[in-house]
Amino acid sequence: MKKGIIITFLASIFSIATTSLNGQCNSDGFATACIPKLASGFNFLKSYKVDGDGGKDKVEYSYVFTKGTQYMINLCANGAATDGIVVTIYDSGRNKVASSKINGQIVNAIAYPCNATGIYYITYTFDGGGGKCGGSALGFKR
Repeated sequence: MKKGIIITFLASIFSIATTSLNGQCNSDGFATACIPKLASGFNFLKSYKVDGDGGKDKVEYSYVFTKGTQYMINLCANGAATDGIVVTIYDSGRNKVASSKINGQIVNAIAYPCNATGIYYITYTFDGGGGKCGGSALGFKR
């Protein structure tokens, strides 16, 4: 009897949990969709999930960039272009070196020619009332 009650209880919790997942961010899907959208000549390196659900102001990753290499980061989101997601690249000293927000306009891709090998920080912030959900792909070419 106890075993049946426990199984019923767990099954009901599982069904409630899967029902609430339907409205959540599908950042995996957006990240995967971004990969083939890298510009011609760029080789795919890594994809990033951008999920600002839960009130996050930013999502940050790091990557080691190599001098003499050009990097491209593109954004994919639901709705219009980037849906208000801004990607910014900072060098190891946390100095901004590139951003997808240019003169108040948000573009869906940025290219950065690396001048110094080191750790770079890729930060995604949310500008406006967008969905705070998307994905991104990082590519390189020499």
